[in-house]
Amino acid sequence: MSRIDYSKLRALTARKLIIALIRDGFHLDRTSGSHHQYLHPDKGRVTLPFHHPGDTFPPKTLKNIIQDAGWNEDDLKRLNLLK
Repeated sequence: MSRIDYSKLRALTARKLIIALIRDGFHLDRTSGSHHQYLHPDKGRVTLPFHHPGDTFPPKTLKNIIQDAGWNEDDLKRLNLLK
């Protein structure tokens, strides 16, 4: 397993990330202001700052979201987020 190249994910929108979370078994647990919290029975909670569906994320924020979701490079490919 190699390290994830986050530069390839810079165009990842909030909408695409939410779809990937749902496909991976997360569900919207609650919202608090502009933060949506998704919960997975095994992987725990992921907090997603959500302002507009077409917004992209800064690299550090995106990295934290991916780590919180417990995704690796194979998961990103399976969810069609990384080619």
